[in-house]
Amino acid sequence: MKVYISIDAEGVAGISDWDQIRTKGDDFALGRRLMLGELNAAIDGVLAVDSQAAIVVNDSHGTMRNFPPDEIHGNAQLIAGPHKPLYMMEGLDASFDAILFIGYHGSIGAHPSLLSHTYNPRAVWEVRMQGRPVGESALNGLVAAHYNVPIVLVTGDAATATEAHELIPEVETVQVKTSHSRFAATNLHPAVAREQIRIGAQRALSNMGGRDLVPRYPHPARFEVTFLTADMAEACLALRNVERVPQQTRTVAAASDDLLDLFRTFVGMVMITRALVE
Repeated sequence: MKVYISIDAEGVAGISDWDQIRTKGDDFALGRRLMLGELNAAIDGVLAVDSQAAIVVNDSHGTMRNFPPDEIHGNAQLIAGPHKPLYMMEGLDASFDAILFIGYHGSIGAHPSLLSHTYNPRAVWEVRMQGRPVGESALNGLVAAHYNVPIVLVTGDAATATEAHELIPEVETVQVKTSHSRFAATNLHPAVAREQIRIGAQRALSNMGGRDLVPRYPHPARFEVTFLTADMAEACLALRNVERVPQQTRTVAAASDDLLDLFRTFVGMVMITRALVE
C-alpha cells in the first residue's frame, strides 16, 4: 500500500492561536510537537493496516518545514520546503492508493471554525465552487480527482468534517476540537485525539473498498475567488483562462476540464497575491 498524507496545523488538537503555528511565534515549538503527534498517530494507523506501507508526508502548513524528519514514524518520506508547484498536494500521483488530510480546518467564512482561512487569509476572501463556499479540502481534492486517488480520512473541527462530507459523503472524519469562534475551541486532550486519529486511519484504510472516495467535480470544473482588494483580482487576470466576474471588481473565475490545470491556476493566484501582501 502507498499512502499520501497532507498535513496542516490549524485543525490539530491543542492548537488555538497563530503564535503556535508561525515560525516566529512564541509557542511555535509547542505547535510543532502537537502536529508531529497527530502525524505519527495517522502513520501508526496506516501501519496497522499494512506494516510495509510506503508513506509520503507533505508538510502543508506555513513555511512547510515544521517537522524533525528523524522523528516521523514508519520511515515516511517527507516533502518539505517553502515553494512547491502543487503546494499542499505536491508529490501526489496516480501511484498512490489513498490520501489522508490531517489537521485540516474550515474555509474562510466557516463559522464557527478555529483559525479558518482558505490558503491565504491576507488575500483570499472566499472561494466558491458549484455555488457554495469551499475550503482547502475541495481545492486540494482537484488533484486527487485528477489522479483518481481516494481521500479516505480528514481530521479537524466540525466545520472541517462538514466540508469534507459535502465533497465526499462517505469519507471518514475525526473531529478533534469543537470551535466556539475563530479564536477559541474546546480541544480533545492530544493523547485522546491521537488515538482517535490512529483508529480513524486504520478504519478508513481497512474499509475503503467499494466506497466512492474520489472527489467528483462537474466538467468543466469552475471556481470563483473573491480577494480582499480589487488590485489582487486584477493581478490574477495575467493568468491563462482567468476572467473577472462581471460587476465584481474583487472576484475572478477560472474553469477547465483539466482538474490539475485548474488547481495550478489557483496556486498561481495564491503566489501572485502573496507578493502583494508581503
